[in-house]
Amino acid sequence: METREALRQISQIRQQMAQGEVFRGYRSLTVGGSGVLALLAAGYQASFVTSPETDLLRYVVLWVGVAAVSLLAAGAEVGWRARIAGPGLAREATLLAAERFLPCVVVGSLLTLFIYRGAPEAAWMLPGTWSLVFSLGIFASYRMLPRQVSWVGLYYVACGVACMLWGQGANALSPWQMGISFGGGQLLGAAILYWTLERTDGSQA
Repeated sequence: METREALRQISQIRQQMAQGEVFRGYRSLTVGGSGVLALLAAGYQASFVTSPETDLLRYVVLWVGVAAVSLLAAGAEVGWRARIAGPGLAREATLLAAERFLPCVVVGSLLTLFIYRGAPEAAWMLPGTWSLVFSLGIFASYRMLPRQVSWVGLYYVACGVACMLWGQGANALSPWQMGISFGGGQLLGAAILYWTLERTDGSQA
């Protein structure tokens, strides 16, 4: 019984230490690549989805696909780095980062499903909703990342509000709502990660 309690206390101490460390699992190349992918998808949307309002499925497939590819790439890199780091604080920090960010992914997925299946007339809200929900994931992870990352969260909030205010009518589901919000936000995040972490420690690999 004493051994189990000691192991529990050690686990808690490691979690507390991981919370105090800057998480280095996110890399500028992967984050920036997701931003470039979003910009390419924005340019491709007009050809793939000629009328988003009447062909909502194609619109959702396009942007959910972009999000899925981006998440898989980031998850693969984070998992690989945690694996080569071995057991210890790096792995604890990876698990903690996943715990803090994944809820926004789940909520965003559910909201997308509910709007698509139950309220397609509100689909114009999707870009703003995605941007606002994504900002929550960034703010939830804020204390594990360089403090400048808060600007990325604020950028997503601003883009989400802008999409809600101006993304109706003729502007509904415009490709550049996602291109500017997600593409711009990810490129900003990549620049901050490089400038605050990789440039100073030389760990770009």
